Amino acid sequence: MLAVRYLALGDSYTIGESVDEAERWLNQLASLVESSPQIASQFGGIEGGVEVTIIARTGWTTDELWDGIQAQKINPPYDLVSLLIGVNNQYRGRDLEEYREQFVLLLNKSIEYAGGDANRVIVLSIPDWGVTPFAGDRDSKKIADEINQYNAVNRAETEKAGAHYIDITPVSREAVNDPSLIAGDGLHPSGKMYAEWARLALPVVLEILAK
Repeated sequence: MLAVRYLALGDSYTIGESVDEAERWLNQLASLVESSPQIASQFGGIEGGVEVTIIARTGWTTDELWDGIQAQKINPPYDLVSLLIGVNNQYRGRDLEEYREQFVLLLNKSIEYAGGDANRVIVLSIPDWGVTPFAGDRDSKKIADEINQYNAVNRAETEKAGAHYIDITPVSREAVNDPSLIAGDGLHPSGKMYAEWARLALPVVLEILAK
């Protein structure tokens, strides 16, 4: 198999704020794919590895991600596209229906960048930052409820479009009892947490590449 071209779209969770580049969930995912026995047996490995292109920035909302995408040179089709966006919409108290509209635009663009193939797109749910030390003086139940609402939207729209949905929210909530899942800034995931996200995404990505 020739090099796998992977486009990752998102915010701080995609660029891996507060962790080394190799600890980002998408970089860990790329490493798992490259070393996969399934890929080795089926294709004899990946010549050139997984080429990761990232369009993401800490603090971006859905509309800011779209602005960021338009400022970059996109070179489709990509073999794999991931989308993880919405936590900053929730943090800023933005309207849920506005999120739906803008998320659908981003999802449709993701499918377009995957050569029009929704099967090559994965959407990750929004993690729950309400369990982090950063949110210690905030209403964690309110944050959880709002994130659940946002995730209900992105899950429904992802399934409607025929793309893949990876629910990483439950594992993100395990940080309430495991401080090692949080980076040194007290807010963002650690490399250990990102490893769990990569592990959850891996079977889906291997299935995508097998086709």
